[in-house]
Amino acid sequence: MFDSIISESGTLSLETALICTGASLVLGLVIALVFMKNSNCSKSYLITLVLMPMLVEAVIMMVNGNLGTAVGVMGAFSLVRFRSMPGTSREIMGIFLAMAVGVATGTGYIGYAAAFTLIACLVLLILETKGFGNTDSAEKELKITIPESLDYTGVFDDIFNKYTGKSELMKVKTTNMGSMYDLSYRIRLLDAKKEKEFIDELRTRNGNLGIMCGRISEGTETL
Repeated sequence: MFDSIISESGTLSLETALICTGASLVLGLVIALVFMKNSNCSKSYLITLVLMPMLVEAVIMMVNGNLGTAVGVMGAFSLVRFRSMPGTSREIMGIFLAMAVGVATGTGYIGYAAAFTLIACLVLLILETKGFGNTDSAEKELKITIPESLDYTGVFDDIFNKYTGKSELMKVKTTNMGSMYDLSYRIRLLDAKKEKEFIDELRTRNGNLGIMCGRISEGTETL
């Protein structure tokens, strides 16, 4: 079942190439559907997941033991790294999964590639359905803009003590030519119904400048 369909001599027939290419496309589609189920992936990312196994499979077949071709392909792949935008850890994992499937189909191990894809996707679905690794759902990201004349060290402590059970300053950034500060906090409200009252008191303290309170952004995930 897990034997390669490519002959030991390394000769590649048209039938074998079509089988490997078809398997790559089908497995890439399965991966894309799984990633589309529980996240807001972009259209371009999903198309990439569908086509990535086929592209890697084609490259592996072209190399086929040729050292010179392998070195050229490695150089081409290294250039792609510097033309890609960073993503979340989940998105990067999806790319690696699609590439692993492409390597398996490119070497003719269709059965192994199918089993590997199904197991990986099943584990991913189970972990996400069960909420594995979820942080406290009550935690929120709070961003406050203050003028440079206001010392941000402890300036909101009394308000945080009144409305939150947890507050932590995560990042400080200057903006507007250094005349303002953007403060990023991670907080957990004691009572979600008092969120407006909480923001109103913050507005009074920061001179009615911008305040944003919402869910913790997935874009902050890093490997």
